[in-house]
Amino acid sequence: MDIQFIGENLLPGKVGQFFIVLAFAASLLSAISYFFATQNKDLADQSWKRIGRISFLINWFSVIGIGATLFFLILNHYNEYYYVYSHSSKELPVYYIVSAFWEGQEGSFWLWAFWQSLLGVILMWKARTWETGVMTIVAFSQAFLTSMLLGVEIFGERIGSSPFILLRDALNLKEMAPVVFADPENFKNYLKFITDGRGLNPLLQNYWMVIHPPTLFLGFASMVVPFAYGIAGLWQKKYKEWVKPAMPWALFAVMILGTGIIMGSFWAYEALNFGGFWAWDPVENASIIPWLTLIAGVHVMIAFKNTGHAFFTAIVLIFLSFVLVLYASFLTRSGILGETSVHSFTDLGMFGHLILYNVVFLALPVILLIVRWKELPITNKDEETYSREFWMFIGALVITVACIQVIFSTSVPVFNAAFGTNFAPPIDAIKYYNQWQAPFAILVTVISGFTQFMKYKRTDIRKFYSSLAATVVFSIVITAGFVYITNVYHNLMYILLTFSCVFAVMSNAKILGQGFGGKRKLVGAAVAHIGFALLLLGALVAAATNKPISLNASNFIPVKDFEKAEKPGENIVLYKNEPKKMGKYTVTYISDTTVAPNTFYKLNFKVYDESTGKVKEDFEVNPHIQSNEKMGLIASPDTKHYLTYDIYTHVTSAPLKEDKEHGDHEGHSEEENYKAPRIVTVSVGDTLHTSSGVLTVKALNPKPQAKDLVIGPKDLAVGMPIEVDVNGKIYKTEPIFLVKGNNVFDFARNIDDLGLRVRFTKVIPDQGKVELQVFEKPQQAKDWVVFKSIEFPYINLYWIGTIVMVAGFLLSIFRRQKEVKAV
Repeated sequence: MDIQFIGENLLPGKVGQFFIVLAFAASLLSAISYFFATQNKDLADQSWKRIGRISFLINWFSVIGIGATLFFLILNHYNEYYYVYSHSSKELPVYYIVSAFWEGQEGSFWLWAFWQSLLGVILMWKARTWETGVMTIVAFSQAFLTSMLLGVEIFGERIGSSPFILLRDALNLKEMAPVVFADPENFKNYLKFITDGRGLNPLLQNYWMVIHPPTLFLGFASMVVPFAYGIAGLWQKKYKEWVKPAMPWALFAVMILGTGIIMGSFWAYEALNFGGFWAWDPVENASIIPWLTLIAGVHVMIAFKNTGHAFFTAIVLIFLSFVLVLYASFLTRSGILGETSVHSFTDLGMFGHLILYNVVFLALPVILLIVRWKELPITNKDEETYSREFWMFIGALVITVACIQVIFSTSVPVFNAAFGTNFAPPIDAIKYYNQWQAPFAILVTVISGFTQFMKYKRTDIRKFYSSLAATVVFSIVITAGFVYITNVYHNLMYILLTFSCVFAVMSNAKILGQGFGGKRKLVGAAVAHIGFALLLLGALVAAATNKPISLNASNFIPVKDFEKAEKPGENIVLYKNEPKKMGKYTVTYISDTTVAPNTFYKLNFKVYDESTGKVKEDFEVNPHIQSNEKMGLIASPDTKHYLTYDIYTHVTSAPLKEDKEHGDHEGHSEEENYKAPRIVTVSVGDTLHTSSGVLTVKALNPKPQAKDLVIGPKDLAVGMPIEVDVNGKIYKTEPIFLVKGNNVFDFARNIDDLGLRVRFTKVIPDQGKVELQVFEKPQQAKDWVVFKSIEFPYINLYWIGTIVMVAGFLLSIFRRQKEVKAV
């Protein structure tokens, strides 16, 4: 017989699962209908097209229904659903609950499917004669995405993972709490004991994670559109026509995906403590590779559109970009990067499902290219080295080779799993990838500079060199000054990369001037190239010249276990209210505030005029930490921003601040920070003098409550309300005494402001008294914190370059869209 579980709200989950099945069925029907509509030669018969449209609109409505249902469950903390329990908690503010929505695989698949369905609806409206062919591919991709959410078993194989699976189906409750759930009545009423969810990963509790994933997944979703146009072009033998309508979408995908990637780097800079904005993590690599190949594809598409050459390269790069998005999804979601990436997903049993998605969408273009090979507009001509299309092709080739190096190194775990090898990933990933990628970056930026002085098909050589010479001279002068100011002259590769970026900015600035003079079609590309060069320049300078300013000459930190930390000589220990000199700064640990589960530190930085003693500069930073059971000490930095540099500060060690609502943390003895306790027997109303004030025992509470405290029907729990009077100001707390079966527990409470800790350890019924233990911190005990500060020079060039690049893409999209409308 089925167990009747108490308190479960099953209807929303059934509604959500219905929407998932409907979304999958509707997208599959839409793909089939659009396929037959494409095959239909009778232009008067629009029945298959109508079915395709209606089906896709049903899919869109269903995807929205899935999201609305899931958000309703998360917002209302229905912990009977495993996804809600795993990713949310009542402590989270609403904006972080939004982050919890897509923290898990199922939520991120939904986000991807939502954007793809929205883009499909737009294409139904905008694609015109291309609708049937393009929508066949988009709807087919949508069927794969929604199948990832099904969570059903067919012939013993599970298809997808549903966000509406119940907690009791996903986890063995009896293994979670064998004592509690051994009782059948407790098992039926399990929700009484599941008081809250596990919460959001501390690293994701940042406002950038509210907006970064939606932007990134919009970029992933938009990559399918140029892919679909390319497939439709081959399928319907429109070998040249597909480029023009695909171009605005390709530019849009480049812009959005690039923005999402940079948002991720800003999140890393603001929320993570590795001290930078790009770590060449495998998940970061998996997202940037399709972006770079699509950039290469866009440039070759432009060359093909203007000259009729390089068709094969253009269409292959467009196909490859979307396939690499799917490969990135496989890498991050199959669990294969679990040991090499800090933010990949774990395997949800979809390994084969993800491979199938990759194989099918790789096979589609390969088969079409083979079938249509003899008809493709592939041209043979003597290469004109002084033509713009030649160097655009070379630039695309350089980007592709750079991507091959990154994807090959990132795929080491895949090779190990496939071939049984044991290759190790690079130990210092940042140094390894920087060494490889710097020469490619130099080539790309130099090419993006001098090609601006070239024409398609044929260039006036004399005019080219005269225009180029002046720009090269100016670039050398500016580079020399910039290298001197930023102190990157110790490395030849840095100097060359600086020159190439400056040269790209100067070359494109000259073209931008011509654009403002009347040649407006040049403006978008010039602005995007300038932004990209500035972005690279900012990344180079910040990465090459950042330096720790929290230098500790003794190379020793007088803190327990700190010898395990990396580079102790780059960390400084501060005692509360004791200023310490740190280079030109005088730093003071002012205070700390615990707002569960985070502890925020206030560190004051001052710069004094050595001659007058006056304060020249005065600011505060507020880095914070969180003690996480699974991840240890999670430190989030705080940054003081200046025009030409940032001061980036994060906590590397600190005593654990116990939550005032909690007792001891497992494995951590809070009492080692206190003097030996006074053990007294007291009655209600008794008072006790402490070094802080007068402690009074109030009437015992027979029904105490505390977070994570589970009290069974046969358990006995008593709270001891305590008040401490400090010159008229009252501090309150309530330690708890618990009898559970034959075991006795007590839950201590702290009053951190007074340095007091109290424990309710025994009930003495025959005397009408209870035993109280009072701990006090010694007067000489000092609060301390260890921190690291890093100066990032000219980091704003990186962020400014991003904004300029996005603006350039927007201008290019508007221009290309006008070309489509003009047809």
